[in-house]
Amino acid sequence: MRYIESKTGVTGEPVKLLVHEVGEGKPVVFISGWPLSHEMWEYQFNVLPKHGIRCIAYDRRGFGHSDKPWNGYDYSTLAADLKAVLDEFDLHDVTLVGFSMGGGEVVRYLTTYGSSRVSKVVLISTVLPYMLKTDDNPEGLPQEMFDGFVKEVEEDRPKFLAGFGKSFYGVSLLNNAVSEELLQWHSILALQASGRATTQCIRSFSSTDFRNEVALMDVPILIIHGESDKTVPIEASSNRTSDMLPGAEYIVYEGAPHGLFITHKERLNENLIQFINQQTVTISNPYTDIIT
Repeated sequence: MRYIESKTGVTGEPVKLLVHEVGEGKPVVFISGWPLSHEMWEYQFNVLPKHGIRCIAYDRRGFGHSDKPWNGYDYSTLAADLKAVLDEFDLHDVTLVGFSMGGGEVVRYLTTYGSSRVSKVVLISTVLPYMLKTDDNPEGLPQEMFDGFVKEVEEDRPKFLAGFGKSFYGVSLLNNAVSEELLQWHSILALQASGRATTQCIRSFSSTDFRNEVALMDVPILIIHGESDKTVPIEASSNRTSDMLPGAEYIVYEGAPHGLFITHKERLNENLIQFINQQTVTISNPYTDIIT
């Protein structure tokens, strides 16, 4: 592990980001979901390097062991942090894997900086294309729900995160999808974040509209989502993203919750290995051809 600097945000002051790297071979950068850190990818990092894959993940600003500034949680700044990672490691022919909130960083990076360094994209349980319910986005989720999340975080963040973790992995009275110990681990990772980052990222992933950006991605794309995801319902997210990307491969995991990187880790690892290692097909897009 090591730290890199990203000179982005309102003040332009450097923010230190913790980056973890393991393995050799084809480079893959994993972007974590809210409210976790790079450590959420443990069960992917344990397996993928055995298949010639170089795994790289970083803690989003405000989370894990990265710096926790007051501002800079908008997607343009977060995408600039992703760029800092790719630039610092001088990565080329890289696959970007974005989970949940992390899908937004992937899209914003590609539409801002182009795909010269990127060969493939994997979108897992992402918030794309637009989470908020509005007059022109009736499939979205109500503002009151996100306001409630912010209020609960500000009042009792540990309690909120404990309850959120159960929904995240599909735990109920009739379904012990993961152990109590794993739920505790989830809370520990989430509590490493600052309260400010936790609430500001709720605002970002709920209110950022990616509908005009999704279709501009010009690399091969794999979309994966759990059919029983209660955190980011599939009907409001990946079903719509898939419609916007008719050339993408779309895999729905029956009965899977949001945290399928744990509950369905063997299947996810198999899908990732197959997609990452398959031959790349170049896709042309006039918009990104211009900005690259």
